[in-house]
Amino acid sequence: MRKVKRDSSPTKTDLAVLEALPDEDIDTSDIPEGTDWSDAVRGKFYRPVKKAISLRVDADIIAWFRSQEGRYQSRMNAALREYMRRHQDGDMGQV
Repeated sequence: MRKVKRDSSPTKTDLAVLEALPDEDIDTSDIPEGTDWSDAVRGKFYRPVKKAISLRVDADIIAWFRSQEGRYQSRMNAALREYMRRHQDGDMGQV
């Protein structure tokens, strides 16, 4: 039987030992401090799960979204998400 070479990734024991160390005992001198977040982009790698559905929408609404520049389905999704966020707390007030 052939022996499998073990990788160098940390074991659960190694991680537990590191986790138990107080912050002041951890040497981070070889890591440059990153404080410039000017080029940071929020949600760059986040991709929500999409689900295809069949939805009946008034023709004038579809026409308006299609007449705008860009991807009309993505903009419709954004509009629905905004509506959802405004009404998440159960306040169905004025639309």
